Amino acid sequence: MNKKIDFQKLFEEKKYTKILSIIQNIDKKNLNSGLINLSGVCKILSDKSEVTLKSAIIDFRTAYLKDKKKTEHSFNALKNFINASIDLFDIEFKSNEINLTGNILKEIFLYYNDNRDYFEKNDELTRALVRALVRNVDMEKVIYYLNQIAEKETSSIDALASYIYYQSFIYNWDQKKFLEYSQILDQKLITYPQDKIVKISGSDRKKINIGFHSADIRSRHSVTHFLKTVLLNYDRNKFNISIYDGNKPDKEDSTTRDFKQYVDNMTNIRNLDDIEVINLVRSDKIDILIDLMGLTSNHRLSLYKNRLAPTQITWCGFQNTTGIKEMDYIIADKNLIFEDEKKLYSEKILYMEDIWNCHSGFDIPRLQITAPIVENKFITFGSFNNYNKINDRVIKVWSKILKKVKNSKLILKSSNATFRSAMVEKFRKHDVLNSIEFLSFKGNFEDHLNQYKKIDIALDTFPYNGVTTSFEAIWMGVPVLTMKGFNYNSRSGESINKNLNLKELIAENENDYINIAVSLEKNVKNLKKIRNIVFDNALSSPLFDQKKFSNQFFKSLEKIYN
Repeated sequence: MNKKIDFQKLFEEKKYTKILSIIQNIDKKNLNSGLINLSGVCKILSDKSEVTLKSAIIDFRTAYLKDKKKTEHSFNALKNFINASIDLFDIEFKSNEINLTGNILKEIFLYYNDNRDYFEKNDELTRALVRALVRNVDMEKVIYYLNQIAEKETSSIDALASYIYYQSFIYNWDQKKFLEYSQILDQKLITYPQDKIVKISGSDRKKINIGFHSADIRSRHSVTHFLKTVLLNYDRNKFNISIYDGNKPDKEDSTTRDFKQYVDNMTNIRNLDDIEVINLVRSDKIDILIDLMGLTSNHRLSLYKNRLAPTQITWCGFQNTTGIKEMDYIIADKNLIFEDEKKLYSEKILYMEDIWNCHSGFDIPRLQITAPIVENKFITFGSFNNYNKINDRVIKVWSKILKKVKNSKLILKSSNATFRSAMVEKFRKHDVLNSIEFLSFKGNFEDHLNQYKKIDIALDTFPYNGVTTSFEAIWMGVPVLTMKGFNYNSRSGESINKNLNLKELIAENENDYINIAVSLEKNVKNLKKIRNIVFDNALSSPLFDQKKFSNQFFKSLEKIYN
């Protein structure tokens, strides 16, 4: 009993190394599930290395298997085993070494099958399982298990936000449903006592104080390419700009450091609690704060519920309503939210004149590439969208295209850590696996862009359209075939192609999508013409015209400020 109290005290004092030393000196026969699990936890907290993470995973597995009674200790160890395994999977995915964690993912699902009832009762265990299911590209089960949590009165804000977010990947909901659930989320957000919060006020300066909040300002994250556009092209005599960085301080990289040079002030708020952040931003007298995350993973929605600035706007990171009453505007364009749909978004719509987003482009020379079909004598389709966007309906449509177009090929590559074998099985069921090439996530960014040279035409996903991948393809001179959607999230491809004057690559429905893809292979002359249009017009179009977009962006902010 004394030892247990000592361990608890040592843990609270963060003496993880000492705990590990004590546990290592205990005879293994006397180690119970709780102590073995504690060993794994202390290893991770004391050392963030990949080697230590692997050692901790062994501890968590041992702790789970040791306790045959399925106690709290056992399931806590299982939860830790799953979460640590997913963390390792993400690390190894980036280094293209997923053999070890690929086997561990299979092991996770075996443990799940042995304990299905308990998974459905334990929210934390369910959330851990969801992380594994996301990597296994199983959106239907992700949504099923998140629904188990979201429907409970006691559901967490994070679980409900994830539930809403993942509905964007499939066709379960209409926009009315997104609004309904987002408003339920709004009601769950914490409102802090006013006596603990600094009084809100705008700036008392001649300049307008603009703030941006994101946890994604790091290398290769899509948000950086769009945020960079406005930060490199604004009038410093009119605007004072601050960034509130929610990324882990130890994850700062060259991109983070570059962004510090673009603005007047950049503050990391990751380790600050909500009240500290609210008081910080209010003390900075920010006039307009722009959220770049919405309901995505590192959101801090309660900050906006308590109002950080006189005007709050959501943009870029999440393409749908937040449901928060205190979020004043959402930035969109006329192609994304129609006039008669404004009531389906809790925010007022701040329309950009042309497009809701503008890409900053790349520091890589653009060279016009002849359509691969000319040399190959067969057409090559491609999609570099994250595999979770490739749902069963998308797979069915793409498989029909591959079957209709003789000798056609489809190149796939996911930027997100996902279990490739799961995607392989999905295509195998449609008997088109021989027509598909899976590219690995490796090499530098220039290597990634050069992979587009293999593709004649990119295929957009639906209902969750590609955004960054579409801009990348177009930058490289590759046109994108997309399909009409029903809300902001599912109309991104429409807006991109309309702003390129390529309405012929916007399908009315799935059959039309298939027919357009088939016709492009039959009429190579037309395909070449479309590719020429994309290459010749992209940089002067609203997609990449940074100065024009930035001017529109800041004029819009100035208008609502005044």
